[in-house]
Amino acid sequence: MADRDRDDTGRPQSARPRDALGRPLSRGSQGVVQIPEDLDLSPAESLAYAQRLIDEGLAFYAHEVLETAWKSGPSAEKPMWQGLAQLAVGITHVQRGNVDGAAALLRRARERLDGIARPAPHAVDIAGLIDYADNLMHDLADGTVVPAERLRPTLVA
Repeated sequence: MADRDRDDTGRPQSARPRDALGRPLSRGSQGVVQIPEDLDLSPAESLAYAQRLIDEGLAFYAHEVLETAWKSGPSAEKPMWQGLAQLAVGITHVQRGNVDGAAALLRRARERLDGIARPAPHAVDIAGLIDYADNLMHDLADGTVVPAERLRPTLVA
């Protein structure tokens, strides 16, 4: 078995390209441009970038932006960023047709976001995102086919 790709510091990384839903492609394939691992954005820039990616149907990549904000932000904000990243992964699972995975991630995102004090930092629309997750989980449980346009929640009020 070949050794795993690593960066200059020895951290594992994947050099394989990924498709629009974040799934690995075979080496040499044309994939979607990746989010740099050393991304350094302000909270407002992170939210705007993640929103643009969500609006373009690239929830997996929005998750990567939100995860970077979660890992680099102040500890008091980490639960909010984690909930936002989980919401984006839940949407990714819907896009991939994985209803069970989507429901699990949306439930975790909802629970995490529900613990955030209002008003939330950076004008994140916590109440709207909780409603969004609830409605999406309800539709998935009912077997409703969710159109792509419904997979674009608004992050900031």
